[in-house]
Amino acid sequence: DLSGWKGRADLWSAEDGEIVGRTVKGKPIKGNTFLIWEGAQPENYELTAEFKIEAGNSGIQYRSKVVDEEKFVVAGYQADIDFANRFAGILYEEKGRGILAGRGQKVTIAAGGNKAVDEFADAAELGKSIRPGEWNDFRVVADGNHLQHFINGTKTMELIDQQVEHAATKGVIALQLHAGPPMTVRFKNIKIRPLK
Repeated sequence: DLSGWKGRADLWSAEDGEIVGRTVKGKPIKGNTFLIWEGAQPENYELTAEFKIEAGNSGIQYRSKVVDEEKFVVAGYQADIDFANRFAGILYEEKGRGILAGRGQKVTIAAGGNKAVDEFADAAELGKSIRPGEWNDFRVVADGNHLQHFINGTKTMELIDQQVEHAATKGVIALQLHAGPPMTVRFKNIKIRPLK
């Protein structure tokens, strides 16, 4: 069931051991909404989850904050997922600085906000290891100001966030349903391992 999570009951369900977010034709959502984990707000950890997306856009929020409790809206770091496979694996800051690191990029954000970008891999090539419409493994490592994303064992981005007034050190974990066309996203085997 969805014990320990809060979100719109008409959009989120538990089915066969999976957390399922679904929007349907004729009932579009007006803004992004989230299923928010009510557990701890860990600081340094490794988060792993399996996901399958069937159309649309989603993501895993981490070190985020709730900005609208009634509409289940959060802001903060997002490990991006999308069916078109254009953004899967990037780091997006929801309701913040936007795309912080693209797929195949190692980015250092300086204290003043300037970015130094190193392309360590080709975004399109990395995308070939991601399977829209099938199960994929996502791993997020949040260790101090050093953030990394991996999909199916391959690193997709790396960020060092030195912009202290924006960088988050802890916060909620949540799953996204994106406004737009009808979509379904599924998550299972979500695990958090604290880092020493």
